[in-house]
Amino acid sequence: MPERDDLADLEREIAELGERAAALRAAHTAYPGDAAGTAEAALAELGFAEQLLGEVRERLAAEAADTGAAAPRRPAADDERAVLRTVFTELSVPVVLLDHEGYIRRINAIGAERLGSTSGYLTGKPFSIFVDLRRRAAMRSWLAAVLRGGEPASFDSRLARRGWAEDIHLTLSRLDVPTEANPLVLVVMSPPLRDSGDEGPAPLEPEVEDQVVVLAARRLDVLTRMTRLLLRSAGPGGAGRPLALDDAAALLADSYADLVIVDVCDLPNDPRGTRRAVVAGPRGDSDRALVAALDPLASEVPGDVLTSGQSVLHQLIEDEGLLGRSGDGVPILSALGAGSLLSVPLRGSRGVRGALTLLRRSNRGSFRLADLGLIEEIGEHIGLALPPPPTA
Repeated sequence: MPERDDLADLEREIAELGERAAALRAAHTAYPGDAAGTAEAALAELGFAEQLLGEVRERLAAEAADTGAAAPRRPAADDERAVLRTVFTELSVPVVLLDHEGYIRRINAIGAERLGSTSGYLTGKPFSIFVDLRRRAAMRSWLAAVLRGGEPASFDSRLARRGWAEDIHLTLSRLDVPTEANPLVLVVMSPPLRDSGDEGPAPLEPEVEDQVVVLAARRLDVLTRMTRLLLRSAGPGGAGRPLALDDAAALLADSYADLVIVDVCDLPNDPRGTRRAVVAGPRGDSDRALVAALDPLASEVPGDVLTSGQSVLHQLIEDEGLLGRSGDGVPILSALGAGSLLSVPLRGSRGVRGALTLLRRSNRGSFRLADLGLIEEIGEHIGLALPPPPTA
């Protein structure tokens, strides 16, 4: 790699790269039918960006070595390192720097925007949680291969974050930095080379759904409808009739989640006899049968909720095995395309009578703390409405 005598040359070439990348993005938006040609050009630019980032790495490593020497630090070197960090942050190509365990060490501004958050929030998070569950295993394998063999890897994948899914091309390169005990991995994100043919679930949540007032109104509507359902069960016309759990689950599945699971134990605070009472979801959805066949106590969720009586919230799912695995070992959450999950106890007057678990796919907004509070209240109402346990 040729050396540059002037940092200004590096800054100029990065600025020109940014202009060309912006032109490619505009061309991709205006002419989606020419995606293949645009993607090939983008890959060429990514190769050049990797070269520039390699020069930045070498400069930073050289400056770190100079800093570790006995000679006093030079103000000019400090200024140059600050410029190089700024170059990384403002680079017009989405770039992420991972440690050897796959956690985000540093991410530039456009990369943070691509993941739907800020660099401060993203730093320290595992990069894999922003990859769709169906593509996560492959991404982890590629990451391990790059760290082990040192050869770059380039492959198509899919991001999933806060109500949208996006096909993307990832290029992984190992970086051996003298000041680091373990190698780092540079991840460059670009448009996919080709249409995968798997569209994935279309986004369901319009942008307005992020508004606090709209979300609060939706929660109030769900609570009101559930209260009416419970009152009808206990009212004059339904006196003595047990609560129809399938109706309650269907209400939540219709307006608040993609899959609703109700597990009931006949004896309070004794999860050993827990049965999967209801699995509600889209009509005709084969996923319901897959979930209905699982043992409630054989997985972390809802097993932990039933035994501890404590609610759990996974805004972003890190462990695909939380809900169990199918007979052939496939994580259920991966098969469902899940993006977020919460589970609360059904608490009656004598203790925990079961668990209520809600799941949203990756094309919807994640569950939040306010959602957890709402479902905890609904779970308590359902627990109180369950028929009394059998007497000895």
